[in-house]
Amino acid sequence: MRLSKQVVASAAAHQTDENSAQSAISNSKSVAAVILGGGAGTRLYPLTKSRAKPAVPIGGAYRLIDVPMSNCLNSGISKMYILTQFNSVSLNRHLARTYNFGNGIMYGGNGFVEVLAATQTPGLGGKEWFQGTADAVRQYSWLFEDIKNKDVQDIVILSGDHLYRMDYMAFVARHREVNADITIGCLPMDDKRASDFGLMKIDDTGRITEFAEKPNGDALKAMEVDTTILGLTAEEATSSPYIASMGIYVFKKSALLNFLNAEYPKDNDFGGEIIPKAAADGYHVQAYLFNDYWEDIGTIKSFFEANLALAKNPPQFEFYDARAPIYTSPRFLPPAKVEKCHVKDAIISHGCSLADCSVEDAIIGLRSQIGKGCTIKHAMIIGADYYETDEQKMALVEAGGVPVGIGEGCSISNAIIDKNARIGKNCIITNAAGVEDLEDEENGIYIRSGIVTILRNATIPDGTVI
Repeated sequence: MRLSKQVVASAAAHQTDENSAQSAISNSKSVAAVILGGGAGTRLYPLTKSRAKPAVPIGGAYRLIDVPMSNCLNSGISKMYILTQFNSVSLNRHLARTYNFGNGIMYGGNGFVEVLAATQTPGLGGKEWFQGTADAVRQYSWLFEDIKNKDVQDIVILSGDHLYRMDYMAFVARHREVNADITIGCLPMDDKRASDFGLMKIDDTGRITEFAEKPNGDALKAMEVDTTILGLTAEEATSSPYIASMGIYVFKKSALLNFLNAEYPKDNDFGGEIIPKAAADGYHVQAYLFNDYWEDIGTIKSFFEANLALAKNPPQFEFYDARAPIYTSPRFLPPAKVEKCHVKDAIISHGCSLADCSVEDAIIGLRSQIGKGCTIKHAMIIGADYYETDEQKMALVEAGGVPVGIGEGCSISNAIIDKNARIGKNCIITNAAGVEDLEDEENGIYIRSGIVTILRNATIPDGTVI
């Protein structure tokens, strides 16, 4: 209930007099959000072996889904749908625990969070599961004509695996101001990274006229635009002469339903199919500049680097912001217990116990147990779902087992230790040999882009060297 009160207070800050002209642009009650749960998450495997991408833990105490959910709430958007398909059990559980607002407590009963799972529905997708971002929304598009969405004018479509903080109502306000059919969130981009993204060209009003997917060479140069049109300074525009899609959109509800069910009923993807076709067919597709921190948590490498960047001083992104906090599941855990440790540039979460060890450039997640003499550097320990008692630990050791956590005398670097992993004493997990890729499912060990990942619930025996 405490979270709900915070949410109401935060969202209320965005509300204005609905009778004013400004309210017609900024009224968040006329906006619904759709958060896409993503595909199978193969690029984030093995972290997605038993969980959906948006349920992957981040920052020690959060899940990726908390970012777009909190951005919605802080923007005053209280009508939210989450579309899921793969390994959605832990995601559904987290959403139920975190964003249960007590039977419509928000906005006099108008707010809701609904999880929409992929399903085989005759007449609304036949026997197929979700085939892409647009197809996922299409299969539930009938909901937007439901009575509880009768006042919804615009729909924000978001990804569940990005890290950023954004006021979506500013995004919607610009969309309404120019009377666009679709508005795309865009990032200014430099030459080094531009070819990794879908790029757009715009006219002098910011209307999108051309798309190119990950262009190179002359094709890349041809996508340069004057980004001062979107609000960058001349200096910023010179260093970032491209605009890249963030993969987040605002649609007029009427336009979205038309695109999905009438204009482009066989197209399954927004970014690659529907949006470029809509622009080419003369619909108003507008660019909206987001010139702040944004990271796509799409691969093991980007996930690892984004997490460790949170512990830097100063960080580029912080989960805590009094004006726009990131919410997560309420937990009743004690403060971290740190005894005789060296700690530098690290995040240590609630419920952790560290004794006589060194932790540097690291994320230590909920309930982590770090034994004496350990060195944790440039690593992410995701933590545990539960505690073991001293008696349980003793019984495990006597039976030749390994308790949950990091055993005494371990050295861990360049590694991700997933939840509930059991790392024995005097283990060395550093990938000193520099292996780029390895898959050892039987022993719970993966290496992706040189980063070691120990699987959830895996057991690594005493003295193991990886």
